[in-house]
Amino acid sequence: MSINVQINERSGRIAMSGRFGFALHRDFKNAYSPLIDNAAVHEIEVEMSNVEYMDSAALGMLILLNEQAKAANKAVSLLNASGTVQQVLHIANFSKLFNIRHDA
Repeated sequence: MSINVQINERSGRIAMSGRFGFALHRDFKNAYSPLIDNAAVHEIEVEMSNVEYMDSAALGMLILLNEQAKAANKAVSLLNASGTVQQVLHIANFSKLFNIRHDA
């Protein structure tokens, strides 16, 4: 699994690839914490087009990100999830918690 972070004007993007699970807890938190603390960032986007798998720990990490972002008045969007990952997000009703988008 790899995690890359980019800041583009008012948004920060966390791009992930591979398997998203408990083993990435520290790396994921280290990726989003600077975005939460950055006053210039108003939205955090999690690019998921290359995520092949996610488990319940990954769902929990996304919820924690969302809670911390809301406390900092920032929005969180999940981008381009597909296949099994998209199904997991749908079953977990994450569309009620997150803006889920499919960018072209």
